[in-house]
Amino acid sequence: METLPDESFKKAVERVNCSIDILILSNGPGELATWVKPVVQTLRQQLGDDREQVRISVVLSPCANASGQEATIARRFPEVDRVQEASHFFPFLLWGKTAENWDWRSQGVVLFLGGDQFFPVIVAKRLGYRSVIYAEWEARWHRWIDRFGVMRPEIATRAGSKYADKFTVVGDLMAEVGRWGAGEERRKGGKGEREKEKAEGRGQRAEGEASGARSQESEEDAEMRRRGDAEDSLIQNADSPQPSALSPQSSVLNSIQNLKLKTHNFSSTPHTPHPTPHTLIGILPGSKPMKLSLGVPLLLAIAEQIQRIRPDTRFVIPVAPSLDLLTLAQFGDPEQNPVIRRLGWTTAELVTPEATEPFLKTGNGLRADLWTQSPAYELLAQCTLCLTTVGANTAELGALAVPMIVILPTQQMDVMRAWDGLPGLLANLPGVGSAFATAINWLALRRMGLLAWPNIWAKEEIVPELVGELHPEAVAQLAIDLLNHPEKLEAMRTRLRNVRGKPGAAEKLVQLVREEIEKMKAKS
Repeated sequence: METLPDESFKKAVERVNCSIDILILSNGPGELATWVKPVVQTLRQQLGDDREQVRISVVLSPCANASGQEATIARRFPEVDRVQEASHFFPFLLWGKTAENWDWRSQGVVLFLGGDQFFPVIVAKRLGYRSVIYAEWEARWHRWIDRFGVMRPEIATRAGSKYADKFTVVGDLMAEVGRWGAGEERRKGGKGEREKEKAEGRGQRAEGEASGARSQESEEDAEMRRRGDAEDSLIQNADSPQPSALSPQSSVLNSIQNLKLKTHNFSSTPHTPHPTPHTLIGILPGSKPMKLSLGVPLLLAIAEQIQRIRPDTRFVIPVAPSLDLLTLAQFGDPEQNPVIRRLGWTTAELVTPEATEPFLKTGNGLRADLWTQSPAYELLAQCTLCLTTVGANTAELGALAVPMIVILPTQQMDVMRAWDGLPGLLANLPGVGSAFATAINWLALRRMGLLAWPNIWAKEEIVPELVGELHPEAVAQLAIDLLNHPEKLEAMRTRLRNVRGKPGAAEKLVQLVREEIEKMKAKS
């Protein structure tokens, strides 16, 4: 049942005698999927759908983890009225003019949901708006920001008593995925509406792939960015030569093979298949080329090994919103993805039947259905297990309490050479640069720590993380062991539910926005 707009808010708008602009500043795909989406849904739920009274704009800033499709994703949010791409951000920041010369109402709130916390200081000052920041790790610019909604109480404590009245603990916005996710498609009208959306070609999919690059300049955020950069570093450029990856004599590379391929407790029970009919496994290979080049052939090869033992298992790929199906299929084509022949992993081709959904078909006949809706939460909630790369998708799966195996293959350790300073110079030396690049990336990987967001939240490994020169058979063995022992999967679900945090952060953050709107009446 849809919630009616709060009458108190309508009266507040009448008292300030004007309509309201809410300007959301954000940046990457992870922020859009896990922060912006639940917040704009809550804004409309509580503040109403009258665009003459409340207009929501999204202005994107550049992000290292951006796919280039962030504006397209944001425009698909029906709650949002207008979106500006990241490429136009700095002219807007410096001179206050958008690419489409937007008009601005006299009263409004700037809501920060990703980027640099200095941005809302400048924008709110120029527009004369109130300012609200969601702070996940660190709150900055206390003097010039009106309100902070923080994830944890210690963030407010660090700011000191002088600014205590500006801080409210709202909780973790990522926990909202579980609340808004599985029931969202039912709110859209159920299966009939979903089929209509497919027919109309609206099939672009939500994943939120970038790992939390929240540019908030705290120690925690800097570490998160380093982790994200290192993750991408280790799996880049499939077209690059790979001498070290195929050279067993490389002692550095040999040492990485078992660095984080942790020992998991496999049951001594033989792998006798006990398949539940149509056990569903989700495959999340990522959305950027650096991850897809390894993720697509490796995860499909793992799926083939699983299906060989458990033939009734089905597989589905929720396609990222920044990908079209032809581009995805290219990473299963050995002519376009040389890593497939180099490592002996599986091939795949796109099949697009007229009467059914498209799918990828591997060289050994496995079928991986392609999910063509956004978001994919209802689908993911039905999965028994997911095989996923690192990134914000691990937060979404964790919030939905979906068991997962997180993989980070390092078969291309020598290809990342875009380091700054002396490491970059060494990595690019002729002849020996490959060895230096491998060693530097190995050291970066050792510093990385936990990778999956549920594990980061819990500060321990809840879901398996497999990092190293991964082989499909070994990963499949772990997956089959979990499938053969549902009590292990249920224990993982329970721990994910316990660590994901309580929902309600979006409502509390929106309440701060409403309170700032109320304050405007004192100045009008």
